[in-house]
Amino acid sequence: MPFKDIVLALSVPLLWGIGFTITKAGMDQFPPMLINGLRWTLTGIILVWWFPFPKQYFKTIILVSLIGCTIQYSLTYSGLNFIDASSAILFVQFEVPFGVLVAYFYLKEKPQLRNLIGIGIAFLGLIILSGAPSLEGKYIGIFLLLAGTFTWSLGQVIAKEVSENLNGIALTGWIGILAGPQLIFGSEIIEGNVYKNLISADYKAWLIVLYLGILMNCVGYSAWYYVLGRYEVNKIMPIMLLLPVTGVGAAIILLGERPDINTYIGGMIIIFGVSLILFGKSKIIKN
Repeated sequence: MPFKDIVLALSVPLLWGIGFTITKAGMDQFPPMLINGLRWTLTGIILVWWFPFPKQYFKTIILVSLIGCTIQYSLTYSGLNFIDASSAILFVQFEVPFGVLVAYFYLKEKPQLRNLIGIGIAFLGLIILSGAPSLEGKYIGIFLLLAGTFTWSLGQVIAKEVSENLNGIALTGWIGILAGPQLIFGSEIIEGNVYKNLISADYKAWLIVLYLGILMNCVGYSAWYYVLGRYEVNKIMPIMLLLPVTGVGAAIILLGERPDINTYIGGMIIIFGVSLILFGKSKIIKN
């Protein structure tokens, strides 16, 4: 892999890990649904103009935007609001085992024995992580994060056919232009005071929105789809194991969090289980 592609591939977990962490800081002024609505609206506005209207796949994109973006981000980031970012980024790793399970029931893709062992190990790590002192009594947050992660996996499975036939960046743009307004509208109904939150937020909160919409979404997803289109999926996906490393590191440096021993042990077990699933996947070539 050329050095340029290595840098692009490594930039993805870095941009996404930092973005996930600073979103927690941004939620001091923007509630979960609103900050993600602003983020995805910005992404859609930037990207959608470069690609034609995907008439053939639009109904599926609407469904993906609702399930894999609007509902998913509402659940995931509402959960993040309850617990520390360093633990939350580890729970999010369950998108991989959940993805295997959803693909089995939805697409009838039979998992390998190695996949099943990895899922079992990951759930063991989940039990240990859930027992961390910092998470005591925060089971609502854990449930919301896991529900959001499961919903993300479901959304990706539904998007499988579209993603194989439509440019990934175009798909991101059209999802953004649909999910952004959905999230903002949902925020007004569920969280309330959208206008008040918009006019009262300081420049730091808006800088976070700009980071999420431009760097985390536009740049991060562009880099991701660039390398994904040039290399085997089973060679690229393991790079995402760096996501909890960058996320936890960012939480320690930027938010001053101090993860306890349960977080480290449970997190390492989850990552090990997820790595078994990823490295056990069959070879797939992206065209």
